[in-house]
Amino acid sequence: MTAADSNPVLIIGAGPIGLAVALRLNARGHAVRIFDARQPDQAQNDARVLALSHGSRQLLEALDAWPVAAATPIERIHISQRGAFGRTELRHAEYGLPALGYVMRATALVAALSQSVTRQGLQIEFGTRVDSLTAAPDEVTLALRDAAGEVRSVSGSVAVRCEGRVNADSTNAKVMSHDYQQHALLLRVTPVMPHGNLARERFTPDGPIALLPLGSNYAVVWTVSPAQLTALQALSDEALLARLHAAFGGNARFANLRERNSYPLVMNLRRTTVGARTVWLGNAAQTLHPVAGQGFNLGLRDVWELAETVRGCPDPGAPDVLSRYARGRRADRWGTAGFTDGLVRLFSNDNVLLGHARGAGLLALDMLPPLRHFVAKRMIFGARAWP
Repeated sequence: MTAADSNPVLIIGAGPIGLAVALRLNARGHAVRIFDARQPDQAQNDARVLALSHGSRQLLEALDAWPVAAATPIERIHISQRGAFGRTELRHAEYGLPALGYVMRATALVAALSQSVTRQGLQIEFGTRVDSLTAAPDEVTLALRDAAGEVRSVSGSVAVRCEGRVNADSTNAKVMSHDYQQHALLLRVTPVMPHGNLARERFTPDGPIALLPLGSNYAVVWTVSPAQLTALQALSDEALLARLHAAFGGNARFANLRERNSYPLVMNLRRTTVGARTVWLGNAAQTLHPVAGQGFNLGLRDVWELAETVRGCPDPGAPDVLSRYARGRRADRWGTAGFTDGLVRLFSNDNVLLGHARGAGLLALDMLPPLRHFVAKRMIFGARAWP
């Protein structure tokens, strides 16, 4: 047994981010242990649809966990606003990329990551809940409870928290929080005409609507107020599709509706992603508005920089190491959060003057390739056009 094996990195949560960080840390020479409170069938039944940038594809390919067959490429993104001038379109060929991004079900990504975990000989300890975390100067200790109620302790160099979402409550005061007073209505619809790998982002006074190509269908992320959500959920499939047609001004038409889900939209951003021998990654570090599909991609970049920061470090949980990681992530995290928050605040209103300003901005993106490329590259690779 090596020193790393006796003082491993403890990863809490076996969702996509937890599995990705386990794979990358293991590849960088750090022993890892993975814990998840859920049972295997629950952990592998993630109902989300993920929008992944080309940069995220590169990261997942390096983990040997890119589910090629499950990924629908986005070759063009059409951006417009309802009831006002201004539009632009991003095209993959302008950047020499096979696609600007990809859409897939989270279950497919979890399956690919799980298979890579198995190939690397890593084990996931399911049905194991973390009751408490205690940080000492030289190690961190987790009190774990299994499905039978038995409690045990494990120690390691650092705990990496990848479970759940950021909670803005009295126990977590270092969180910047904003409730958008909006919900995401999630639909799966079939277009009348083949989508041609075109994604659409439509800004309306109530919030953005995204159409994401998923197989032969579209995954719809429709931002609405709580009152609108109640009204839309009460409509028949035909009436709801008619409302969706109207939102796109007749430029997109759909044959049928297959799924309906929803969730409230908030931004919760931990002001620091590190603590005493503890790191928060992905949704445990930041929850963003889904506009522009940046949240999961940002989480994968968290994973990558953590692994690069602790590479070769005998003690990956040392305060100076974690501080260096936090500093390295600051620009990307805050830049991405500010970008998504700014889009929502700028476009989710019916102010006439702002409507003209928005149109002028979209027109500028369309007419000025360098400006359009600047925005596109940061959507693809992050705030610093990384990697």
